[in-house]
Amino acid sequence: MKVLKYILFLLLIAIIGSAIYVAVQPNEYEFSRSRDIKAPTSLVFNQVNDFKNWPSFSPWIEQEPNAELTYGDKTAGVDGNYGWNGEILGEGNMKTLASEANKSITQKIQFIKPFESEADINWTFENEGEVTKATWGMKGKLDFMTKFILTFTGSIEDETGPDFERGLFKLDSIVTDSMKKFSVNIDGETEYGGGFYMYKTTSVTGTNISQIMAKQYGEIMGYMAKNSIVANGMPFTIYNEMNPETGNIIMSNAIPVMNKIRVERDSEVLCGFIPKTKVLKTTLKGNYTNLPKAWEAAFKHIAENGLEQSSLKPFEIYTNDPEDFPNPADWVTEIYIPLK
Repeated sequence: MKVLKYILFLLLIAIIGSAIYVAVQPNEYEFSRSRDIKAPTSLVFNQVNDFKNWPSFSPWIEQEPNAELTYGDKTAGVDGNYGWNGEILGEGNMKTLASEANKSITQKIQFIKPFESEADINWTFENEGEVTKATWGMKGKLDFMTKFILTFTGSIEDETGPDFERGLFKLDSIVTDSMKKFSVNIDGETEYGGGFYMYKTTSVTGTNISQIMAKQYGEIMGYMAKNSIVANGMPFTIYNEMNPETGNIIMSNAIPVMNKIRVERDSEVLCGFIPKTKVLKTTLKGNYTNLPKAWEAAFKHIAENGLEQSSLKPFEIYTNDPEDFPNPADWVTEIYIPLK
């Protein structure tokens, strides 16, 4: 009997000690995970800002893809919301409380089943050149019972941190894969209307063409602004010579204008003219890095269909501005190869 009392006494001491230990543990928790994603900040932000995109990168929905998902009338931005119900996931919902474009998102997550609780979710997006640093954080309060359970199972960060890391990894993959999409379409034979243009000519290689092209267009636009010359279309590039063996290219970067422009004798920016001509038109939708494939398809079409190039040089027109279309998969380039 004394032994039983002794055991009960020790058990009571252990319970009291445990209760004291649990009680003095922090009542709040906060943690975050970050990942550098090589993509424009707006692409990463837009993927997170709309709850309809969440199933593609949510590590929890990945565990139960057949869970029932419900969406509110609004899913993106402030007041956007969605909910879930599943055997593994339980039941819960999320709502966006604040959203600052390309900078931050604040959300509230509520768990209904198997237990009730809530927490704050915070996202930040930092532009670091060609990289976006996405940070996904969570903070909340702990009641006594939750703290008691965590004493034996580990912290919320230990349990949830790896899920955040998995979600950021998937977010990275989805955004970068979306940027790689492209298509090439042979539109066929048509007529190009021709016209005047301001241009600069230089030689480049396949490795420095992007940097040189940007510099060329900057100088042309600077000249046009200085002389009050108005553009009459989207920029384009004329390929005077393309040597596939050496990779050397002589190109003229150009901007269309309405009329012939007289320039100074020593000016590096000149005025040219393309006459109305028959062409083979090919359209690339996607990153400019895919242009070699589009050109290859165009020349292959010419060879297979017995077409013959004229003496006019081929050119490509950049029909939309990358600044307005942050995803390279949305860039559109038209290739024109003059025909006899």
